[in-house]
Amino acid sequence: MSTKSTPVELTVVDTNAEAWQGFPVEYIGANLEHVPLVQDPETGMTVLKMVYRAGFTNPWHSHPCAHGVYVLEGVLNTHQGDYPAGSFVWFPEGGVMQHGATQDQDVTFLFMTNKPFDIHFVGDDSDPQAPTM
Repeated sequence: MSTKSTPVELTVVDTNAEAWQGFPVEYIGANLEHVPLVQDPETGMTVLKMVYRAGFTNPWHSHPCAHGVYVLEGVLNTHQGDYPAGSFVWFPEGGVMQHGATQDQDVTFLFMTNKPFDIHFVGDDSDPQAPTM
């Protein structure tokens, strides 16, 4: 016996019409712009549209979650190289990384995590989970 299926309710966000929100990162004194797209309450998985402004770099840090960046416009600058629009970059959880925009242009991207987001900066003496290098 099969179960009758019903259509799912879609989550739709017009990212061109939504207002950018602040994403404060106290340790580095940044307020990163983003548009929330979806968050799964069961897994903590999150998807955001974000922008790093020209010259911004998120300094050496780690996350207890893996995350991906799909570059929509501009170039993502990382500790491993530069990735232009159309690139997808996956950052495994653990380890340390740095990423941001290039000096001359903003980078706009989709940011997705596999579980709840958190960030720990190298050198943050107030954070017991801060990584060392």
